[in-house]
Amino acid sequence: MTADRHALTRSAAFASIAMALFLGLLKGWAVWRTGSTAMLGSLADTALDLVASLATLAGVWVAAQPADESHRFGHGKAEALSAMFQVILIVLSATAIGFRAVLRLVEGGQTEAAGDGIVVSAIAILATFALLAWQRHVIRRTGSLAIRTDNVHYKSDLMLNLAVIAALAIDQYLGFHRADPLFGLAIAGWLLWGAWNASREAVDNLMDREWPEEKRLRFVEVAARHPELNRLHDLRTRTSGHRDFAQFHVDLPERMTVGEAHAILDRVEADLCSEFPGMDLVIHVDPEGHIDEPGNRLVEADQFKKLQEP
Repeated sequence: MTADRHALTRSAAFASIAMALFLGLLKGWAVWRTGSTAMLGSLADTALDLVASLATLAGVWVAAQPADESHRFGHGKAEALSAMFQVILIVLSATAIGFRAVLRLVEGGQTEAAGDGIVVSAIAILATFALLAWQRHVIRRTGSLAIRTDNVHYKSDLMLNLAVIAALAIDQYLGFHRADPLFGLAIAGWLLWGAWNASREAVDNLMDREWPEEKRLRFVEVAARHPELNRLHDLRTRTSGHRDFAQFHVDLPERMTVGEAHAILDRVEADLCSEFPGMDLVIHVDPEGHIDEPGNRLVEADQFKKLQEP
């Protein structure tokens, strides 16, 4: 399963690199033909897509490396670092496009050879649809954060190319020459919005944010299948790349032997890891009635009681 995941993520990264090279050459020719600010913005985004796709490849390759003595929890956060690098590139691209669009608004001017630009954008849309379909398949199979962030770029490319078509058509055929820089500004805003959305998950990953509440609740529900457990507390969860990590304390009778407790926890661990494949799980046993840190609700909150709340 792990080998299949790594093969899929690498294939998606290589597909992104090939697509960025193809679209970059196509749009470079179109910029030369049209002089369009919107098309230039689309070309700049594609150039950054190429760099970002290379970063994605590096991220998924490093994340695929097994745990070692220096990285006992694995290398999964390489995907989040790759995603943040891509976000920085998107912000820089959007800033440059916005600046160019403002200059064009001030200086004036119009585009040329709109037909060529429209054809190029239409080809780019069809090619991007094919890449997005493959990326969605890989994301469903792997959950890769780096591929998801790369997917954001190419989703925005669809809007970018539609905007370029609209800008060229309005500028050339309706005579409204401010359309091109205005669409350039809109593209810059769209890229910034996409960067903001893409950054949140990467930051959550790097900051070890807890799982979503519904996922945590599902985890507790699975643990509650085992009536031998009592007062599941100090539940801590996080995700690193594609891998989940969880740990918790649970009360067991003080009279129980180590062997008996170990047998119970083996069954609990097998059940939880069956529901959450690939999870790294640590369970700590407390004797019934033990208080770890009196008054610390983060530690002492009984997660089983949450299942009883309306």
